[in-house]
Amino acid sequence: MAESENAHPHLELAREEPAPERRPRRGFRPQTEPDDPRAHGKMLGDRLRRAREDAASDLGGYDNRRLIKIELAEKVAPEDIAAAAGNIEVVSQEDDKLVLAFAAETQLDEFEMRLASLERTGSVPRRNVIYALQRFDRWTPEDRTGWALRQDGFPDEEPFVVDVELWPRARDGATTRERTAFEAWVGKRGGEVLDAVRKPYLTLYRIRCERTLADDLLNHRDVRVVDLPPRIGLQRALVAADIGRMEETPDPPENAPGIVVLDTGLVAGHPVLAPAVGDSQSFLPGAGPADGHGHGTFVSGIALYDDVADCVRNRRFVPELRLFSGRVLDDRNQSDPRLMENLVDEAIRYFVDEYGCRIFNLSYGDLNKPYQGRHVAGLAVTLDALSRELDVLFVVPTGNYEGDEDGPRDWRADYPNYLTRMNAALIDPAPALNALTVGSLARYEKDERWPNDPGYQPVARIAQPSPFTRHGPSVNDAIKPDLVDYGGNVMVNVRTNHRMEGRRGVGELSTSHDFATGRPFSEDAGTSFAAPRVANAAAKILAELPNGSVDLCRALLVAHARTPPACADLFSDDADALRDVTGYGLVDRSALYRSPDGCVTLWAEERIENSRHHFYEIPVPDEFWSAGRRSRELTVALAFRPPVRTTRIDYRAVSIGFKLVQAESLEKVARSFNAAVDRNAAPRIAERNVRRRFSERDRSRGTVQASTWTFTQPSREMQTDSWFVVVTRHDPAWGTPLSSTREPYALVAVLADRSAEEPRLYARIEARLRERARIRAVL
Repeated sequence: MAESENAHPHLELAREEPAPERRPRRGFRPQTEPDDPRAHGKMLGDRLRRAREDAASDLGGYDNRRLIKIELAEKVAPEDIAAAAGNIEVVSQEDDKLVLAFAAETQLDEFEMRLASLERTGSVPRRNVIYALQRFDRWTPEDRTGWALRQDGFPDEEPFVVDVELWPRARDGATTRERTAFEAWVGKRGGEVLDAVRKPYLTLYRIRCERTLADDLLNHRDVRVVDLPPRIGLQRALVAADIGRMEETPDPPENAPGIVVLDTGLVAGHPVLAPAVGDSQSFLPGAGPADGHGHGTFVSGIALYDDVADCVRNRRFVPELRLFSGRVLDDRNQSDPRLMENLVDEAIRYFVDEYGCRIFNLSYGDLNKPYQGRHVAGLAVTLDALSRELDVLFVVPTGNYEGDEDGPRDWRADYPNYLTRMNAALIDPAPALNALTVGSLARYEKDERWPNDPGYQPVARIAQPSPFTRHGPSVNDAIKPDLVDYGGNVMVNVRTNHRMEGRRGVGELSTSHDFATGRPFSEDAGTSFAAPRVANAAAKILAELPNGSVDLCRALLVAHARTPPACADLFSDDADALRDVTGYGLVDRSALYRSPDGCVTLWAEERIENSRHHFYEIPVPDEFWSAGRRSRELTVALAFRPPVRTTRIDYRAVSIGFKLVQAESLEKVARSFNAAVDRNAAPRIAERNVRRRFSERDRSRGTVQASTWTFTQPSREMQTDSWFVVVTRHDPAWGTPLSSTREPYALVAVLADRSAEEPRLYARIEARLRERARIRAVL
């Protein structure tokens, strides 16, 4: 939908006072206690002794401590476990009920003594934590085996390459000793370190080795995971078009925002791309920036123009952005011998330092790293950390699902059920919380090659999920993908048992790296081509709000996203599947950049301290509730970028969320929220949940959150009460050293009354805001 010509700048929303403090939460209490504490103590003591013996078989290690796996009956904070077990070092929280810890012999002796005391007397210090302990074990070679390695095993031909992740260390000194000892250990056994990521949040090595060393790596104490290098799925099919019939492409505006595509490079001389190209660089050793594969040039066309097919139909390409290209993949779609994490880090810093770029598209997915519900690893955590450090936005796809030995046997008949199976889960880096992850929708459902042949059928209908899109959620059940956009469809032949006939004719159109041979445009389908559409929209937001943060971009995008009706109908009986496949939905660009009269966007950027609330009154004019049965919407969205740690199942070191409430006054809202004793206590004023799109529970797990409330026939109470958004920060205790005293966030509210006969929503809201500003100035 085109943007309304009668549109105005979005309106800035000011925060109200006061901002009352929250009270600290209560300490941990177990949900259940053992019937016989003495027997529980004996069982734990026996299991700890066996675990100590088993852990003695681990190889390597930069010191003499044992690595102990601790299984829990329920979630317990790692610092509580460390204290209860004699101040051992908990290095990772793998899921709600599994933690890993390093412990010296003296600490394990002390721990055994505590368990013996429980066995003898039925009592022990911190018994509530001890009661939650269930089992001790070693971190086994099976635990260290990554997903791809588990599927395919080590390569037969030696030497081969593996990726090895070490346990992140809490202290820098320990980190340095761990890395030095590990690298020396690998070298003595004939291994070769090809590349390494050495960050506080991630230690990752790419190692060439023989099978003997690979087996030893699976038994090394300091190794968290051993896996195969990335396997990247990129597909390409070409179509021809006549570029001679197009108007000459002009230069973009002088102050056009930049958009960076990190991919296989760019054919910078393409006639419709060249005027907008700001810089094209390669970060692959010994390789130039030119695109020898085609994927990067294809993605770049969409990132620059969004709908290339529409431009071709109109014979007109008018760039509004400046295009930058960073080559991080070779012609075989690989980053060997370097790690993708290092290439991306180097490329991002270059474009930030040299050009101030803030929007990056990375249409990349590692088929060897599907998200299995535990810690976020690999490139995802790198993107999360860089996004916070550099104030940049990454847009990534969910990755493509191509089927496997478990199916689907019949793509059309099994659709859409296979989309929510574990094998179709997100792949790295799609689980990244601070990035925007994009799933794919089908735009077309008819192939012109067989216009009248009923034997050729599309798998998806128009605006349904593409047959190859992948599903979330991400860590801690955060909503992923965040958004969906058009990426193509798949055709099948019903005469040959629904054999897949490919994506030609139902894919997306973009620029081809083979333009010099008379093929300036090509067609392909994949989630790789949905992501740059969202990146394009994000960059255009910065043209209207150049000083806005990337959090504001994220909040605006999800605030203007809606679930396509075709998707809602497809998953009409399964709301969870709808959310996991389509996230917040497809962005409606009609009011994204500016506010038309019937759809007004308000925004705020603030910083909030821990254990505090911020209050915003939404200036809802009386006319919004005027008589007449019609659909009105109020949408609220929030975005922030916390520090992250892969050693915690919470992953986010900062937690910020919002509630939409009705009340007679600001004072009443403030009193209610100030009465909430801890993070689990509810204020007396609850969030309105009637005709609400996403519950607070569902949306609060992510770092970009949104919900829409729909009103058809408003009650008297709705019209007389005021409406408030309450933003609350409540961090986990472990996140305090990593976070800022005042963490930034962006808030967006959208009031939509598009069906009113004469919408004058914008003028009335603007008048209310001016009046509030006048009153504040007087006070």
